[in-house]
Amino acid sequence: MTQQRLALGKWGEEHAVAFLLEQGCKILARNYRTPVGEIDIVASKRKELLFVEVKTRRGCSFGLPQEAVGARKQQQIIRTAQWYLQQEKTAKLQPRFDVIAILCQSDQIAEIQHFPNAFGLS
Repeated sequence: MTQQRLALGKWGEEHAVAFLLEQGCKILARNYRTPVGEIDIVASKRKELLFVEVKTRRGCSFGLPQEAVGARKQQQIIRTAQWYLQQEKTAKLQPRFDVIAILCQSDQIAEIQHFPNAFGLS
């Protein structure tokens, strides 16, 4: 992965974190890595535990950002979330899988779309 793509991803994740904080979420982990995968953001809001995948694009020539979270990526996120749930004390929180899609309009402007419950265990 190029430095430019890594920088764009980090930029998108920063905007996603700011967005979630504005929505009243508490950020529990960022770039949570396990032997089975990674989750961009783990957050909590009320009685829910959010596992958030962030996809950032400069344009739509390769499709919308949220379209990059296909079945294979969803399964990897679910496996990673199961790992997280086994390691952390979050039994009282209801897990939820969200996607935050970000289109980079310029270095300063991000168009953010939040897809709560974007996918589930089935």
